[in-house]
Amino acid sequence: MIAFGSAIGCQAANAEPQHAIAMHGAPAMPRDFSAMPYVNPDAPKGGRIVHGVLGTFDSLNPMIVKGLSIPQIRGYVIEGLMARGYNEPFTLYGLVAETIETDDKRSFITFNLNPKARFSDGHPVTPDDVVFSWQLLRDKGRPNYRTYYSKVSRVDITGPHSVRFDLSGSEDRELPLILGLMPVLPKHAIDVDRFEDTTFTPPIGSGPYIVKTVDPGRSVTLVRNPDYWGAKLPINRGLWNVDEIKADFYRDDNSYFEAFKKGLYDMRAETDPTRWQTGYDTPAYRAGRYVKEAFHDGLPKGMNALVFNTRRPVFADIRVREAIAMLFDFEWINKNFFFNLQKRTGSYFEGSELSSLGRPADERERDWLKSYPGAVRDDVLEGRYMPPKTNGSGRDREVLKNALTLFEEAGYELDGTVLRKRDTGQALTFEILVTSRDHERLALAFARDLKRAGITVQIRTVDAVQFDRRRLTYDFDMIPYRWDESLSPGNEQSFYWGSAAADIDGTRNYMGVKSPAIDAMIAHLLQARERDHFVSAVRALDRILISGFYVVPLFHLPDQWVARWTRIEHPKTTPLFGYLPEAWWHNPGAR
Repeated sequence: MIAFGSAIGCQAANAEPQHAIAMHGAPAMPRDFSAMPYVNPDAPKGGRIVHGVLGTFDSLNPMIVKGLSIPQIRGYVIEGLMARGYNEPFTLYGLVAETIETDDKRSFITFNLNPKARFSDGHPVTPDDVVFSWQLLRDKGRPNYRTYYSKVSRVDITGPHSVRFDLSGSEDRELPLILGLMPVLPKHAIDVDRFEDTTFTPPIGSGPYIVKTVDPGRSVTLVRNPDYWGAKLPINRGLWNVDEIKADFYRDDNSYFEAFKKGLYDMRAETDPTRWQTGYDTPAYRAGRYVKEAFHDGLPKGMNALVFNTRRPVFADIRVREAIAMLFDFEWINKNFFFNLQKRTGSYFEGSELSSLGRPADERERDWLKSYPGAVRDDVLEGRYMPPKTNGSGRDREVLKNALTLFEEAGYELDGTVLRKRDTGQALTFEILVTSRDHERLALAFARDLKRAGITVQIRTVDAVQFDRRRLTYDFDMIPYRWDESLSPGNEQSFYWGSAAADIDGTRNYMGVKSPAIDAMIAHLLQARERDHFVSAVRALDRILISGFYVVPLFHLPDQWVARWTRIEHPKTTPLFGYLPEAWWHNPGAR
C-alpha cells in the first residue's frame, strides 16, 4: 500500500548529498564543473530558431495519453528534478533538485530542492509541488509514469526543501533516476479534475521558456523567460541560447521538405538516403546559405528488421530462419535503393559499446553463458560472426547454395522450382505483412531473392489500424519492426525479449522468443552496479539474440544527418547522444 507522510526526519539515513547520480559507476563531471564539454559556454544569446515538425498537435500537455502534444514543452517549459548529462549513458545532474541522497542499495532517494527554483509565475517550487507531481502523474499520467511511480512505497517531506521517496521492495536500481527525470508541476496552477483533458492553455513550468502564442495545429511560439531562476547554473551554461523558439507544423512530407529549402525553418533531420543524396542541390545550397552535416553519435542504432514470428510452425526451426535471413541481398538493395549510403545492421545494439559484434566475449560473459550450452554460437561468442554478405548482383549463387544446404539439413528439398518439406511435401511459404510503400518495396525485393530458393512469399499491404491490431496480437508470419535502444537498457528488455512477454498480447516480443538464457542475462543487467558488469550482461544478451536468428536484420544510417541554414550555428563537440538543438544558437551576423 502506498502511503504519504509529512513528518520531518522520518526514517533518516546517513547519506552524503551528491550533485549527480549515475546509473552505473560515478558521474563524469565533478561537483564544481562550470559547463558541459559539448556546449559553447560563450555562445551568443538572442535571435530565434524555427523548427519544422511533420504532423500536427491538439494539446500542450505531453504527460497524458490523450492528444498529440509538442516535444518542446518538456525541458523547455516544464523541467524535471534533474537534467541529463548527454555525454554519459545515463547520468543526471542537479537542476530543480540541487542535490540528492541515496544509499548503496538505492532503497530510497531524497531530493534537496534549490531554494532559488521558481515557476514562471513567480511561485517558489516546494516539496508540496514535487509530491503533487508524483501523485498526479502516478494516477493520471501516461502509462510509463503510472508504472514507475507506482513502485514508490512512501513519500515524505523531510524539510522545507527536501522530499524523500522510499523505494524499499522495488528492487529497481533505475528507479531513483526515473524519479529524477520527473516533471515538476505547480500544484497551485493545475486543475486535477481536468488534467487528463487536452488543452491549449499554456502550461506553467519552471523552465527557461514560456509559451507565447498558439495557433492550434499549426504553430507554437516559446519565448525566453527573462526571470528564469536557473539561467546561471552550470548544467544550463551554453544551453537555451535563443530568445524565441517557434515550431511550425506541416501536414505532408513534400511541403515539409520544400519549406526547409525555402528557408521557412532552420534545421532538418534527414533519414531518406535518396533525398540526402539528390534533393538538397538548390541555388541556396550551392551558395552556402544552408549546409548538410553528418553528426556521429555513440547511441545504439536500433534493430531494424523483418521479424520471424516463431509461434508459427514454419519458423520453428532455427536453420530455416538462418537460411531465410541469409537470402536477404542487402548489397543489391543498398546499391539500387539507397546509393550505398545505408550500413548493414548486425547487432541489437549496433554502433555502441553495448554491441557484441566483432568483440570476443569476456570471461564474465563466458561464465554466465556456461549455464546455457548452445545458447550462443561459437562464431558469435568469439566475435567472428558478421551478417551474410552477397556480391550485390541479385543472383549470388554461393549464398543460394549455402542457404539450400541449411534447408536440406532442416528437412527441405527442391522439387523443381518449389522448396518442400521432405516428409510431408508441404511447400515453404509465408506472408509478409506491411503497411507502407517503402516496406512493400523492400518486401518485394526480398520475395524475389526467396523465390530463387523455391520459397513463395505473399506480400499483404494493410492500413495502419489493421497492421497494429495484427501486430499487437501476433497475428502475422513476418513483419517489419524497429526496436530502438538506449545506452542504458533496463526493465523494458523483459518487455522486448522476456519469456513471460511472449504470451501476453501487446508486448514487443514479436518473435515469440522464450529463452531461459535471455531471461538470465536480463536479470544480470538489471542487477549490475558497475558499468563493466552491465556492458558484459548486455553483450551476452546481444549474442543470444543474434544466435537465435529471430529476425532478418536490415540496415541503418551511419550518422545523424542534419541540414541547417547557416544563420544557425552549433558547438564543435558532438555529445555521446548526438547533436543537441538546445545547445545551438543564432548567428547575429548571418543573413
